[in-house]
Amino acid sequence: MAANSSNGSPTKQPPMPSPLRFSKFFQVTVVDNYFTGSKDNLKKWIGHPRFELIRHDVTEPLLIEVDQIYHLACPASPIFYKYNPVKTIKTNVIGTLNMLGLAKRVGARILLTSTSEVYGDPLVHPQPESYWGNVNPIGVRSCYDEGKRVAETLMFDYHRQHGIEIRVARIFNTYGPRMNIDDGRVVSNFIAQALRGESLTVQSPGTQTRSFCFVSDLVDGLIRLMEGSDTGPINLGNPGEFTMLELAETVKELINPNVEIKIVENTPDDPRQRKPDITKAKELLGWEPKVKLRDGLPRMEEDFRLRLGVDKKI
Repeated sequence: MAANSSNGSPTKQPPMPSPLRFSKFFQVTVVDNYFTGSKDNLKKWIGHPRFELIRHDVTEPLLIEVDQIYHLACPASPIFYKYNPVKTIKTNVIGTLNMLGLAKRVGARILLTSTSEVYGDPLVHPQPESYWGNVNPIGVRSCYDEGKRVAETLMFDYHRQHGIEIRVARIFNTYGPRMNIDDGRVVSNFIAQALRGESLTVQSPGTQTRSFCFVSDLVDGLIRLMEGSDTGPINLGNPGEFTMLELAETVKELINPNVEIKIVENTPDDPRQRKPDITKAKELLGWEPKVKLRDGLPRMEEDFRLRLGVDKKI
């Protein structure tokens, strides 16, 4: 049984594990409705005998046999979750209920990718998992922030009431190749703008901070959490902290020194600072990020250049 159910309350014995857990072979089934994703990201795996792709929306029940569930579904960019906030909260609540129902039926272990947004605009810095957060429940970002908080609640209630094996990761800002070019998140925005020769638009005041984790480091952390014995929640992110102006200056230096930096109006409820305390991840998972921002940005630039058709000047 998973250790550390967060509040020490007793949990039921978990359901019998799926027979697939003891299988000699594995198969990966990807479920996506393509609201924000792209089939192009998976084309190298299509046709592989151990890979299956299903077009499906997690707000509808899913009946398949699995051993582990990585529940990553949800728009994570403000552009997308503000475009359809009801869809966003339905994904977090109904989608999580459906995935927990699947885990209960087949005896699967389930990992939820929650978010640093559960801390809101934090009054504690850096943010440990014990911090309960400072969140506006009725703001334009609330569909995502509060949706993920409810998803965490559902995970722990199913764990305590039904004995489901759960894992909860709180992901901080992540970047890397194959992100949506017009995603709306700051790293993809800056790189796309620099490659197009456009001004880098920094939301005022520019002193707000974020911490950026390269995608390969994050995937390693998620796998360690899934395969480990702790339920979480566990912060996964890079504790290197940068202001938005510092990030813009770095992108300008590395990609296009000729672009200008422009301050624009900010969106409501934008957190002033964000930095993970990853002590638990280090102690319980033996994990910490390896890729530094100045090393990760050129890898993302290369991918964006290819997709935008922008050659590198010599």
